[in-house]
Amino acid sequence: MAGQLLRAATGRRRGWCEAPLFAAEQRATLVNVKLKLVKDRALDGAVSCERHLRSAHHLLDLVSTRPGHRISCPELLADKSVHKLFGSAEAALAFLRRYCTLFALSRRGGHGVSLTATALDLRYREVDCLNASEPDLLARLRRLLMLTLPRSLPLHTVDLLRWDLGLPRDYRASILRRHPDHFALAQPEGDERVWLRLLSWDDCLAVSELEKGAAGGDTTCLPFPVSFTGGFGLRSKCMDWLREWQALPYTNPYADASGLDRRTDLSEKRNVGVFHELLHLTLAKRTERHNVSNMRKLLGMPQKFTKVFERHLGIFYLSRVLGTQTVVLREAYGGGSRLLEKHAHPLVAIREEYATMMRAALPPRRTRESHNSCIELDDESEEGEEIELSK
Repeated sequence: MAGQLLRAATGRRRGWCEAPLFAAEQRATLVNVKLKLVKDRALDGAVSCERHLRSAHHLLDLVSTRPGHRISCPELLADKSVHKLFGSAEAALAFLRRYCTLFALSRRGGHGVSLTATALDLRYREVDCLNASEPDLLARLRRLLMLTLPRSLPLHTVDLLRWDLGLPRDYRASILRRHPDHFALAQPEGDERVWLRLLSWDDCLAVSELEKGAAGGDTTCLPFPVSFTGGFGLRSKCMDWLREWQALPYTNPYADASGLDRRTDLSEKRNVGVFHELLHLTLAKRTERHNVSNMRKLLGMPQKFTKVFERHLGIFYLSRVLGTQTVVLREAYGGGSRLLEKHAHPLVAIREEYATMMRAALPPRRTRESHNSCIELDDESEEGEEIELSK
């Protein structure tokens, strides 16, 4: 399937040999050492602050799009997406009642659900922000497709990344329909999936965030920003390997890297660069690990490619709160639990306001605890676990 779309794609992708790389650097030097996973409470807190936010936002979106911003309970609970999200009508109703700062339930006219005045005002601001941000969101979606070999992704994969990219729920009917010069939907013969294809390549978009940070300087051997959780220590063998690895040539993640030997550190640096760029495309500089787990062939990755998140703990942080694994780009948070100002996005600020309203609906004690820590850690030991720094 990917091969069919790749042959059908138009435009030109820069080859890896055209990038400032050197074949002599392709040595199979992957080091075999062990690193200890250490919890980062600040980054775990950043992830935990979105607890239930996506569920609340989905309901809010459904209600706000109905006439008069109101929907009957039976109609809302009959929605397939609501049943999939909560599992039962009782659970959905309990959720609506819990977050009374967002939702108002009324017995008049058949037990209706509407938004509180504050929530509706914030929703209006969010819609205005989405409209103003469309050029930025359009560029993020185009760059995501440009990262893939066939310049295409199954719509299901795009849907998984929709929230992280900041796309509206109706992006298919809005953004895609308004830009037929950039996107097309295709369902190849023998494939049950519908794919989103990129129709136009833009060299101006094919500049990575790391290259932009070089401010016009030499991009031949760009190193990645690295920081570690307090208490984390690297053995000298690891430090030596990391210094050598950082000094390797940097491959632009939008370039064709098919000529790289996947067994080498040079190829691994390219893989890290792809995920570094992908996380930069997200609003909060993080995404759940399973969102990218089915993109191996599309990104030109080796087997067990997501192991780079555990091998490069100074670039990525793997949070295990909320019952899932979330990959966080460390540099975007600067050691804290909030995005650095240079990475701020107005949609993130609005989502934080929604989260604040949700916390205000909780009992006082839980509200204080949530505000202070915003986190529920799992049962793993504080000592962390060791992983092998090898393929």
